[in-house]
Amino acid sequence: MSPPVGRSLELYYIDGRPDGMVTAELFNWTGHVLMFPRTQLSGALARVEAGYAGVYMLLGDQDGEPLAYIGEGEDIGARIRQHDVKKEWWTSAVLVTASANKLNKAHVRYLEARLIRHAKSIGHTPLDNLTAPVLPILSEADIAKMEAFLENLLIVLPAVRVDMFIQRARSARPTASTAPVRTITDSPQIVTGGTRFVMESRKHGLRATAVLTDGEFVVEVGSMSRLEWTGLDHHTYASLYAELRRSGVLAEQIGHCLFTQDYAFRSPSAAAAAVNGRASNGQTDWRTADGGLTYKDWEAHQVANPVEAA
Repeated sequence: MSPPVGRSLELYYIDGRPDGMVTAELFNWTGHVLMFPRTQLSGALARVEAGYAGVYMLLGDQDGEPLAYIGEGEDIGARIRQHDVKKEWWTSAVLVTASANKLNKAHVRYLEARLIRHAKSIGHTPLDNLTAPVLPILSEADIAKMEAFLENLLIVLPAVRVDMFIQRARSARPTASTAPVRTITDSPQIVTGGTRFVMESRKHGLRATAVLTDGEFVVEVGSMSRLEWTGLDHHTYASLYAELRRSGVLAEQIGHCLFTQDYAFRSPSAAAAAVNGRASNGQTDWRTADGGLTYKDWEAHQVANPVEAA
């Protein structure tokens, strides 16, 4: 398996504000991404790429829950104008086009169908789409081009704060004879290797295990968590816990919840909060399975002994 290859990404803040209109492009990629808040709708639609063929995403929330809509059009600006009247819930939008307007109707229909399928398989953000479009018939060469386009797009979107396509669920670890495979598909990625950590709460009868691998803190399937969120409702991790329950990653059992699949968290504290149902210090709550070191002490040892850690 070849090592990961770095990518060069350029972000351009059009009005100099990080919360305003921003464009994103990858080196040697024909795609172009424009993200803008709804308050700057008129300025965004005045740009030349708004008249191109492409796909678009409307992002917002409804009744306290995240919501998104994915669509396509030969003139995406015209489609956005229709949604400005019919859909009130969205607060920002993303336009995806190609330089020199190189995408045609069949291309954007293919991208729309693949993005909808991908978003639904992850389940991070509910969609306002009433139907799931079928893939249009493309030539073998065009399918390859659109899959390559999609692969690059999924790298760019998180850079403009769109994380609905990030797959944090991980499939069961393969046997030692099975080589790990990573592809841009609708399936969860495989987790292998890494240092194992354990967190236990005798008071609540909980036990969870996790693996730190490839820079991700992955709580393993079968780990236990609190039945309900008991921390502050406005805490950042409260919405994370609610998302895990809504998506089925946490399934209710008698008196507690179980992780139905491996799930990658951005930090040990995020993972600890999901297990404890409240804000928690993952640096001290998680301990190595083989020696009982806290994550904080284990990390300090890794930093102090970089050769050994490698």
